[in-house]
Amino acid sequence: MASQKPPPQEYESDDDSYQVLNLTEYARRHHWWNRSGPMVEKYSVATQIVMGGVTGWCAGFLFQKVGKLAATAVGGDFLLLQIASHSGYVQIDCKRVEKDVNKAKRQIKKRANRAAPELNNVIEEATEFIKQNIMISSGFVGGFLLSLAS
Repeated sequence: MASQKPPPQEYESDDDSYQVLNLTEYARRHHWWNRSGPMVEKYSVATQIVMGGVTGWCAGFLFQKVGKLAATAVGGDFLLLQIASHSGYVQIDCKRVEKDVNKAKRQIKKRANRAAPELNNVIEEATEFIKQNIMISSGFVGGFLLSLAS
């Protein structure tokens, strides 16, 4: 990362002195992916691409299996709910559902606006990671797409 760390501010009191540390800068320097960069860079380009491809394929395979399972569960629940509704076991108050959905939308918008600065930091860190590890990142994307295609 190209940002310069500001010097810690020192304060003195009557009995001791202490430093104020910038925790955001500390977290950026000690994040797990900042440590993984130099370890991966010592391997050849082909090895980095293969490592990224294998991890991407595994992630895509899991994503595909979990996605199918989730779609089956949601679709099955929806089907059972429709059958129960048509059989008279369940009565759905559509106006109340619409009111609750609109309330949930408003709450999500409020939370999204509050989380925007944190999301921007995560996006910046991910972009920096991809730039620093372009070989393994491209291998990961390729492996991920291959596993989804199969």
